[in-house]
Amino acid sequence: MSYQQLGEFNYMAEEGEMADLVDELDQDNYGGEGNIEIEADEYDMLTKVTDTSSAQARKGKDIQGIPWERLNITRDKYRLTRLEHYKNYENIPLSGQAVDKECKQMEKGGNYYEFFYNTRLVKPTILHFQLRNLVWATSKHDVYLMSNYSVMHWSSLSRNLSEVINFAGHVAPNEKHADSLLEGFTQTQISTLAVKDNFLVAGGFQGELTCKRLDKEGISFCARTTYDDNAITNAVEIYDSIRGGVHFMASNNDCSVREYDMERFQLLNHFQFSWPVNHTSLSPDRRLIVVVGDHQDGLLVDAHNGKVAASVRGHQDYSFASAWHPDGHVFATGNQDKTCRVWDVRNLSSPIAILKGNLGAVRSIRFSSDGQFMAVAEPADFVHVYSTKADYRRRQEIDFFGEISGVALSPDDESLYIGIWDRTYASLLQYNRRHTYGYLDSYL
Repeated sequence: MSYQQLGEFNYMAEEGEMADLVDELDQDNYGGEGNIEIEADEYDMLTKVTDTSSAQARKGKDIQGIPWERLNITRDKYRLTRLEHYKNYENIPLSGQAVDKECKQMEKGGNYYEFFYNTRLVKPTILHFQLRNLVWATSKHDVYLMSNYSVMHWSSLSRNLSEVINFAGHVAPNEKHADSLLEGFTQTQISTLAVKDNFLVAGGFQGELTCKRLDKEGISFCARTTYDDNAITNAVEIYDSIRGGVHFMASNNDCSVREYDMERFQLLNHFQFSWPVNHTSLSPDRRLIVVVGDHQDGLLVDAHNGKVAASVRGHQDYSFASAWHPDGHVFATGNQDKTCRVWDVRNLSSPIAILKGNLGAVRSIRFSSDGQFMAVAEPADFVHVYSTKADYRRRQEIDFFGEISGVALSPDDESLYIGIWDRTYASLLQYNRRHTYGYLDSYL
């Protein structure tokens, strides 16, 4: 990301959120215009924390608990207002307009995941408006996310919310490893998060890395990747190494990608590029890395030596998301030009699909582990689930209101979680995979 923007956009609390439906209707930089008038004595009713179940939603309750019947605007009209007035952030001016002329939105009508539950007890937050990988699911019931200075764990089974790490105070490792900062950190601003199996890695604004084993007490490792002024950790990926063991890769604003092992927490590789790296994804065979950042082109890089193997061209702005299909041939890149482009390594001359968003940049991409679906998150209001079997031409559009802190598919693909950040209606949405059990029909 562009370092110049950090001072202006450090906190999403100051910029870019969905308007608080209680006191304003999109008065900020990245929203619409207008007002919703309510009586003062209705405030408690409007802001009362109530969850929404699938049964309630089927009876007509808004999935976010927004009482549209008490407001002086309908949901449909507010949606039109959002579409008309939401401002997409661009590093390269008019990149979104160029794409609007180039491609159309794919067909809606897919129904792959159905709404299951929305909990407003969970309050996801965002530190930087361009970094939205702050929600992770390690099972269909276990979700990890950032809420202010805390990494939180939510169990959808027990409906229990617990704190895993609090970065507001002092955090220090209780294990000794080479290059670990035993003094730790104080008041770390967490910009990105990754959780896989029993491993958690949090990246900070000053290049901090904090690692924890979820099955052990305390912190395992603290390090600062760089003391460069331009140090923000933009993304982290945890994966099983081809050489055995668990590794993680950190993408930083100092134009670097670093690989660490998670047993001894040693730096194994340090690859440098000519622009800030916003996101990386390692191929399923662990041989290639997709590298995207503050450049219109994306790179395919040899995971062993860091040499550029190929470039992909077509995006009009900077990219902040990438992901590999489990087949190892197809990967996707997400850009501030409002598109997700899908590529095949066997022919990189042009993308196999260009998928356009409704409101803004593509901030997160997740393929299902079975390869049947690809979830694409915009900055706010929309998550699109594309069918890979339909060549990405058919999609389910999940429609709500609020800035998206992250999107996560559980390892078994049974649950889809969406973090919503908003002053009043912050929550965690859960969708469950739809199944067709034909053999049960004979009993009905």
